[in-house]
Amino acid sequence: MDPLRCADLVKATGGELRTVAPSVELTGNAIDSRKVTAGDIFWALPGERTDGHCFAEQALSNGADLVVCRADRAESIAGPRLIVPDPLTALQQFSAWYRAQQSALVVGVTGSVGKTTARGLLHAVLSAQFSGVQSPASFNNHLGLPLSLLDIEQHHEFGVLELGASHVGEIQALTEIARPEVGVITAIGRAHLAGFGSVDGIIRGKGELLESLPATGFAVLPGDDPVTRSMAARAACRVLFVGDGDNNSVQAHDVTVSDSALSFTVDQYRYHVPVVGRHHLTNALIAVAIAREIGMSPDAIQFGFSRYQTSPGRCHLTTIGPWRVIDDTYNASPTAMTAALQLLSELPVSPGGRRFAVLGDMLELGAATESEHFLLGQHAGQLRLDGVLACGDAATQVARGASLAGLPRGRLVATPQLEVLLMVLDCWLEPDDIVLVKGSRGMRMERVLDWLRQRANGIMGDPPARCA
Repeated sequence: MDPLRCADLVKATGGELRTVAPSVELTGNAIDSRKVTAGDIFWALPGERTDGHCFAEQALSNGADLVVCRADRAESIAGPRLIVPDPLTALQQFSAWYRAQQSALVVGVTGSVGKTTARGLLHAVLSAQFSGVQSPASFNNHLGLPLSLLDIEQHHEFGVLELGASHVGEIQALTEIARPEVGVITAIGRAHLAGFGSVDGIIRGKGELLESLPATGFAVLPGDDPVTRSMAARAACRVLFVGDGDNNSVQAHDVTVSDSALSFTVDQYRYHVPVVGRHHLTNALIAVAIAREIGMSPDAIQFGFSRYQTSPGRCHLTTIGPWRVIDDTYNASPTAMTAALQLLSELPVSPGGRRFAVLGDMLELGAATESEHFLLGQHAGQLRLDGVLACGDAATQVARGASLAGLPRGRLVATPQLEVLLMVLDCWLEPDDIVLVKGSRGMRMERVLDWLRQRANGIMGDPPARCA
């Protein structure tokens, strides 16, 4: 954050200063008292298990120059404070005011899947020529987005911000804070159906980003999907379409995939992106489209791609002991699950090696939970994988779909207990196998990765006798 005075914070929020001069300079923000440094504003926000007001004194002792607090808790804080009706609302007001002071190009990225990858690819590519920031981790909601905006400083030339939502109206609220000039929708799929209610609700909600863009800005949409293509009518600015089909503004040719890179040609230039899976093509083309719009050369774009690194938990191909593992544990939706299974089926396998899918439940699907897990199982069965191991309350639906699609029952596991799944996986795994591990965040499928590491290191001893 650029240095600013307490008076600026009052101007942005309408709050009341106590025991601090308006001229005092502030240089950062914190919501965790343990991470406070000198010059920080500590925002006393309510949490799921506790309240930030309980840690205001600790924040001040760690160097915070100001605490933003509610009036009913103000007298319990012996130090410089800004009193507001609600600290979270004040944070949003402040970040909106701060955004108006910045000249950086703000790119807003939303979609049902692929937001984080698109944001990371964009940041890697644009950073090859320009100074900028991206949302840290998945800071994409009513709290994370304001904090991401406050990372932009005057010397930055761009900011790539992720916008997440699970209900209609949330993207609109976020765009009123961020005021993006470039909008990206990565894909429309069946995610957060419990909140959006239907795919039509998802389309309405995600399209709020397009409606927020100024006439002087532009949007980038997947052009091969008729759903996203039809959403272009909601934008009052130019819309660029990307894909490998005809009638796209940026069209890919000669697309090839290996276990180390995605390669494609645009306008006779060959790009190589260090990601695994063809489903990353749209996000790579989005990065190409935006980079070209702001004047980057193909060589500069490729240099940016070369510096991109996939994050653990997001379609990250790694090696654990004698196995190759697709670590896609961060989250899951029907669209993302389908893409991950397709990737598993297409990766080359060593002679004698096999392909196993270890799948946790997809959450937040509401009334569509059973049908979506059944369809997931059908897809897995049609791919003729060597084994599908499903864990969770909807696991039986996955197994039912896979069985009806022709996968032998002897290659299926459905259990609500991860321990049972791991016991069977322990029996099945052999050197040179490939394992996909994927599920919604709440399923904590990274536990499977921990187990694989333990097995690889021999910590768990020999396989159970029943496997002999």
